[in-house]
Amino acid sequence: MANMTLTKTPMPEQDPNVRNHNFQEVALGYTAEMAMEEAKRCLQCKKPKCVEGCPVNIHIPEFIAKVAEGDFQAAYEIVTSTNALPALSGRVCPQESQCESKCVRGVKGEPVAIGRLERFVADWYRENVNAMPEKPESNGIKVAVVGSGPAGLTCAAELDKKGYEVTIFEALHRAGGVLVYGIPEFRLPKAIVANEVRKLEAMGVTVMTDMVIGKVLSIDELFDEMGFKAVFVGSGAGLPMFMHIPGEALRGVYSANEYLTRINLMKAYRDDYDTPIKSDAKRIAVIGGGNVAMDAARCAKRMGAEEVYIVYRRSEKELPARLEEIHHAKEEGIIFKTLSNPIEVLGDENGYVKGMVCQEMELGEPDASGRRRPVAKEGCTFTLDVDCMIMSIGTSPNPLIRSTTPGLETNKHGCIITNGDDGLTTREGVYA
Repeated sequence: MANMTLTKTPMPEQDPNVRNHNFQEVALGYTAEMAMEEAKRCLQCKKPKCVEGCPVNIHIPEFIAKVAEGDFQAAYEIVTSTNALPALSGRVCPQESQCESKCVRGVKGEPVAIGRLERFVADWYRENVNAMPEKPESNGIKVAVVGSGPAGLTCAAELDKKGYEVTIFEALHRAGGVLVYGIPEFRLPKAIVANEVRKLEAMGVTVMTDMVIGKVLSIDELFDEMGFKAVFVGSGAGLPMFMHIPGEALRGVYSANEYLTRINLMKAYRDDYDTPIKSDAKRIAVIGGGNVAMDAARCAKRMGAEEVYIVYRRSEKELPARLEEIHHAKEEGIIFKTLSNPIEVLGDENGYVKGMVCQEMELGEPDASGRRRPVAKEGCTFTLDVDCMIMSIGTSPNPLIRSTTPGLETNKHGCIITNGDDGLTTREGVYA
C-alpha cells in the first residue's frame, strides 16, 4: 500500500551539540524499516521525471520498488547498472536540484528521498554482502585515467567493465581525489571511498599514487613510452582563488583547499597525526557561500574554534551551498554574516591575522548568473575580530597538464575544451 505522507521519512542524525565536537558522520542512515516506508512514497510514475533529472540516468522507480519489497540486493544491482559509486553519490550528490527536484510528490509536499534510499542500498550491500567484483576479460587496450576523484573512478569503472586495461594516475598519496582531501569525514567517511577503490582494484584497475601528470610523466610519455591508446583527464579544479586584498598574505590565511586537505587527508584533527594547522584559532571567518565554505566552517568548529563566521557578499537566499549543508551549519552554531565582503585583512606585530575590514553590501540588478549583483553600500564598513581566515571563493584547473600537452586547447577559465558528446578534446586520443 502506498505511503501518502507529505514529508520524507526523517533521517536519524547526531545531536548538533555533540557532532560539532567530533568528525563522525552526521547523518546516521535509514534502518531497513525506514527505507521500506520511504520507498512506498514513490508513485512509480509511468514517465518518471526523476530519471530525467539524474545525470547518470539511474533507473530510480525500479530500484525504489525493490527497496519497498525489501529486496535490497536487487535494488543495489539496479542502481549500479548505471552508477558506479552509489555510496558516494547518495551522500554528496545535490539531489534536491536534480532527481528530487523533478519528483511529482514534491508538488504538494516533499519529494521522495531518492538520495537517502540510494545511500541505504549501497550501505546495506557493503555491510551485508560487499562481494568484490570479478575481473572482466581483457580486450588488450591500455587506457590511462588522470585523477582518482569522482570522474576518474567512474571512468575507470565503466572502461574496465568493457575490458580495457585501465591505470589511474593520482597526484596525491591516496586515491579518491576531492572525496578524500576535500569532503570531510562527517559527510563522507573515508573508509567508504577506500572500499570503492578496492572494488576497482579487484576488477583489475591499477592505481598509481604520487604521480603528478605533467611533472612525473607527461601525457606524451603516457602515449609514446607506456603504450596507452587513450587518456582521460579527470584532474579536477584544485587551484584555489584569492581576493587579492591587502593583508591576504598574513599568517593565518588559508585557502579552503589547503585547510580541508590538512584536516581530511592529513588528519590534523587526530592526536596521532602531527599535521601543522592553526589549531589555537578561536574566531575564524570563512569567505564564501558554497559547499566548500560550509565544509571548512564546520571543520573549524570541530577543531575547537569558539566562533566561526560565514562571510558572504550576497544575501542568504543566494547562497549556492546545498540547503542541507546550510541547515547543518546553522544547527552546529555557525554564524552567517551575509551581504558582507572583506576588503582588508588586519595583522598584528608578528604578522598574524587579528581581524578584517568588511564592506557592507546590497543587492543590485541580476548579473550573468541570474543572481542579483552585490553592490557596496557607500561609507558602510565594519571590522570583524578574527585570528584565522579561510578563502573559499572558487577554484580553477591547475595549469600543469595544459601547459605540458601540445595541442590541448582550453577556454578562458583554463578548462579543457571538449566536443561535449563523448568528451574528446582537441588532442587526438585525449578525453576529459
